[in-house]
Amino acid sequence: MDDPTLAGTLQHVLVPHSFGRHDTGSSEFIILSVEIWTTGLIVNMQVRSTAGPEFRRPDIMVEDHLGTVYTRKGSVSLGARHLQYFEPTVPEGIRSLTIKCEDAGGIRRVLFLAVPSPHGMKGGRLKVRNLAHPALRAGRDQEAS
Repeated sequence: MDDPTLAGTLQHVLVPHSFGRHDTGSSEFIILSVEIWTTGLIVNMQVRSTAGPEFRRPDIMVEDHLGTVYTRKGSVSLGARHLQYFEPTVPEGIRSLTIKCEDAGGIRRVLFLAVPSPHGMKGGRLKVRNLAHPALRAGRDQEAS
């Protein structure tokens, strides 16, 4: 996987309110975050094998409400952590991302995330938002430097 951080700028980190587990039959995973870079998206997940030698990393897909085609450009595993990199980055006006995964039962929705407006960045500080949490929807964001 080419390192998108070398060419891009981190715009948002989306953290799901509920991490829920998804079992594909050969692996079990949890989506920890979705990073929106100017160059693409990184889906960060925790993965463990449930099938011994038949273990396969999850085959996830990213969709949005505008119909953008996100193409997986690479992936990397760091122990139980697994990152998948997709291009392009989210288009202007995007409001949501859906993560889906193919398993023995077909393609299933794993996670739905709201995407903040590009005006979520103020004063050069990255806003890390848990958009599913009611207190944060009211505008109480955590700021990271």
